[in-house]
Amino acid sequence: MNPIKHVAIIMDGNGRWGLKKRNNRNYGHTQGLKTLEKIVNHSIEKKIQYLTLFAFSTENWKRPNSEINFLFSLLNKFLKKKIKYLHNKHIKLKFIGSRKKLDSPIISNISNAEKLTKKNNQIQVNIALNYGSRDEILESFKKIKKNGLNLTKSNLENNLYTKKIPDPDILIRTGNTHRLSNFMLWQIAYTEIFFVEKLWPDFNIRDFDKIINNFKKINRRFGAINEEWVC
Repeated sequence: MNPIKHVAIIMDGNGRWGLKKRNNRNYGHTQGLKTLEKIVNHSIEKKIQYLTLFAFSTENWKRPNSEINFLFSLLNKFLKKKIKYLHNKHIKLKFIGSRKKLDSPIISNISNAEKLTKKNNQIQVNIALNYGSRDEILESFKKIKKNGLNLTKSNLENNLYTKKIPDPDILIRTGNTHRLSNFMLWQIAYTEIFFVEKLWPDFNIRDFDKIINNFKKINRRFGAINEEWVC
C-alpha cells in the first residue's frame, strides 16, 4: 500500500462554476474557498503531512483587474478571519511563489501567518501564490550561479520554493482540464496525476477519498520493474 505524505491540487473551475450558478465568477471563488476548508480538514484526518494548493499563477495577472482584486481581497479576509483557527488546529501555512508583484498588505498578512504557524506540525498547507514553475526553476539557476555553486540536482532543489518539502505523491486537477498549467513541473516527475471532471466547488470528500484509494492500488516502480517480469 502506497503511503501518502504530500497531495497537490490545481483547484480549477471556480469561475466557470460561478458563471453557471449565478453568472458571477467571484461567487465561484467564494464557494471554492469553502471546498478548500473541507479538504484541508479531511487531509488532517487522513494524516497527510503536506497539502499544496495552486491559488494564483503568474499567468493569472492576465485576468480582469476586478477579479484579481477580489481574489486577493478574499485571501486577505480569510487570513484575518481564520488564522487563529488554523493556528489552534496546529496547521502550518507556507506561501510559495514570487512576492514581487504583491502589494504591502498581502505580503504583511502572509508573512504574519507564516510566522505565527511556523512551529505547527499537524499538517503543512502550502499556498502557491503568484507561482509559476518555469520562473521557479529559472530563479533556482540564478541563485546557484550567484552563490558559485555547482549545478547539481541537490543544489537546484535546495533553491526551489519547495525546499525541504517532499515531492507530491498525488496531483489532483479539477475542472475537466488535462494539463499542468506551469505547476510544480520539477517536483511532479514521479507524481501520480488524477484529472477530475468536476469543477472545484463541486469537489467533495468522497471524490478525494476515491482518489486516495485508487492511488494506494498503484504499483509505483519509479523506473524499475517488478521482479516477476524479469525472465
